[in-house]
Amino acid sequence: MIETFGEYQLAARRTQNTELPLWAKREHAKMGLVSEVGEIMGLFQKTYQGHTFDESALKLEIGDCFWFLSELCDCYGWTLDEVLQANIDKLKIRYPERFKPEQSINRIEYRDKQLEGHRK
Repeated sequence: MIETFGEYQLAARRTQNTELPLWAKREHAKMGLVSEVGEIMGLFQKTYQGHTFDESALKLEIGDCFWFLSELCDCYGWTLDEVLQANIDKLKIRYPERFKPEQSINRIEYRDKQLEGHRK
């Protein structure tokens, strides 16, 4: 059983196409991720046509998203662990206590860019 993102990334790497050049591997990962998100949306869209929502299919499609994210991270030499930690670090800065709509609207990084524009 896989217990960490690092273990997952190593296991997923086994099924990557190692014959693709790096540029093609990056394209494959990006296109595959978008395709899998489309498949997730398709599961929800089908409910408007009377289909029963298939949670087990959703679980598999989310897994496919992780596979393509893992491949994309590999292309840049990143681990899933470090990418996820960077995301949490960013969110702690943006929302120091918890999510607040006003902090989403008036993001620190937006203010910093506005200040740069006024300095020029």
